[in-house]
Amino acid sequence: MPRKTKTSGKYKLKTHKATAKRFRLTGSGKLVRTKGNKSHLRRKRSARAKALLAEMLPVETRGLAQRARRLAPYLDRYKANPNAKSGGKSK
Repeated sequence: MPRKTKTSGKYKLKTHKATAKRFRLTGSGKLVRTKGNKSHLRRKRSARAKALLAEMLPVETRGLAQRARRLAPYLDRYKANPNAKSGGKSK
């Protein structure tokens, strides 16, 4: 018996998960990124320097923004937390 052919000719694109965790889109469509150097050796930093690490920065470089959008094509479908267990669906 011959196999069924798929009706849709579109391909699903795989998301680069590291990119999806580092970047997100704001409501207005800007791409923002997190800051690095947050994992360890933070005792030496001042409270102000540690607080500044929490803010998100807009991605200014056009080439980097294009690369991030290519690696994570469904960023606009994620909510603020792309790693949530519910998958973006509300109960």
